[in-house]
Amino acid sequence: MRNKKLIFSAVLLLGLGLTCLQAQESVNATGGNASGSGGTVAYSLGQVVYTTNSGTSGTVSQGVQQAYEISTVGIKETELNISLSVFPNPTINHFTLQIHDYNKENLTYQLFDMQGKLLSSEVITSNQTQINMSNLPVATYFMIVMQKNRKIQSFKIIKN
Repeated sequence: MRNKKLIFSAVLLLGLGLTCLQAQESVNATGGNASGSGGTVAYSLGQVVYTTNSGTSGTVSQGVQQAYEISTVGIKETELNISLSVFPNPTINHFTLQIHDYNKENLTYQLFDMQGKLLSSEVITSNQTQINMSNLPVATYFMIVMQKNRKIQSFKIIKN
């Protein structure tokens, strides 16, 4: 009789324990399989990385959620002979747009949010322009520097 109670208790505890188990689950943007001469890899996009393995032929990030980003930010799109930089980036309240070799080229900047909404647009009047972001929420923004209607350079600005 005592063994029956012990077995019943063990089965009951095991049964209750199994009902509480949950498997890892993620909702992926896309994924698939890639194969080549070096092997085969199953991948998914839209997951966060938690381990990275490096070797002589490359690096693999394993885990849940691997970020994938397509961006042309920071590419010069004109032959204008100036150099632009933005600092500090990431920023908290403001950042500075610095233009090296500035010769009053009639430049403007436009600041956009991630949805493409124009937040501010100003004429650049000196080689250093301070742009206030204290009234904006923590997010990622895009800034485009333009000369007349031509895009000179774009930047991704991160506000913490």
